[in-house]
Amino acid sequence: MPDNKIEVGNTNTPGRTQRLDRAKYEAMREALLPVLPKAPPGIKVAEAKAALLPHLDQNLFPGGAKAGWWLKAVQLDLEGKGIIARADGSPVRLYRK
Repeated sequence: MPDNKIEVGNTNTPGRTQRLDRAKYEAMREALLPVLPKAPPGIKVAEAKAALLPHLDQNLFPGGAKAGWWLKAVQLDLEGKGIIARADGSPVRLYRK
């Protein structure tokens, strides 16, 4: 039986992981990565959310429900894995490495 959970990390708490719904995680990851630029300064988190919302599976995220929470979970996991990064300064701006 395939595992419907995925273990994700958090760049803010290294070494700590949690198990989340695999389908929602993967859908958010697949929507997030293409909207992020490949170099700093990147885009603001709110801009990333606005850009990815139309690409989310409406069965998983009806009307964008809980998209902000899942965006943050995927962001922190991918930062910890070195796949995406934050540009220096404020507000938080994300880009692919």
